[in-house]
Amino acid sequence: MTEWLRKKLKVRNDLVREFLAEFLGTFILMIFGDGSVAQAVLSKQSVGNHMSIHWSWGVGVMMGVYVAGGVSGGHINPAVSVAQACLGRFPWKKVPLYAVAQYCGSFLAALVVFLVYFDAINNYDGGVRTILGENGTAGIWATYPTEYVSIGTCLGDQVFGTAILLICVLAITDERNMTPHKGLVPISIGLVVFVIGMTYGLNCGYAINPARDLAPRIFTAIAGWGADPFSHRSFSYFWVPVIGPHVGAVVGAFTYQLFVGFHWPDESDEQDLEKQNNMRKSREAVYSDGEDKDTKF
Repeated sequence: MTEWLRKKLKVRNDLVREFLAEFLGTFILMIFGDGSVAQAVLSKQSVGNHMSIHWSWGVGVMMGVYVAGGVSGGHINPAVSVAQACLGRFPWKKVPLYAVAQYCGSFLAALVVFLVYFDAINNYDGGVRTILGENGTAGIWATYPTEYVSIGTCLGDQVFGTAILLICVLAITDERNMTPHKGLVPISIGLVVFVIGMTYGLNCGYAINPARDLAPRIFTAIAGWGADPFSHRSFSYFWVPVIGPHVGAVVGAFTYQLFVGFHWPDESDEQDLEKQNNMRKSREAVYSDGEDKDTKF
């Protein structure tokens, strides 16, 4: 029965396979991430806190990469797809496909978290959906800036955080660098997200992933929060976790290349080095022969 079903449902088109993998990988990331925030907020931190949230986002990324990595590379982040395309390591024609899969997976995860915690949300806010404040719940799904932090600082925060993410991801996946075992790559990337959350989550959260923020924000606008998720701070913030990560990912990708990636010896460099070594050895041999002759004389 299982084999029959597998043959009937098996997808052979690579693009469809990659779409499905990115969709499910991003869904897994968001289920753990948004779920951890929901549990902490709705329990008033009696079941979950900032530490459980950081760990959950890290583990969410790790498991998302494990789910999708072997099929699609496990981008689970539109900014990563764009950065890889800018480096010439990923075809631009696939970027929209990956982005749609990532946004759709994130949106579905937002819906599932909402349904799982629907009763708890109503108990928490009495059915009155608000962004912030004592009974604010929109922050379960999308990021919102701290009161005293400017939009400019939030933009810089997102550019910086995503740049750090890409520098570390490229270092981890660079086959000419430390080359961790293939099975350790998702764990390492998850730990990068965890430490970014531990160190740079104060200003406006640490979206560092447009799909992680925009798709759930759209969901909350549809699910009862109205225009508030977009109009917060007079419509001046919602674009920051979308544009900032894209810019930061490209900056981080080229930063790694400028400092490390561009400087690995290539085949021609190795050939030149081998020639130089051979010439040096020849000179040393001649010099040694001369010393021997003088000694004998």
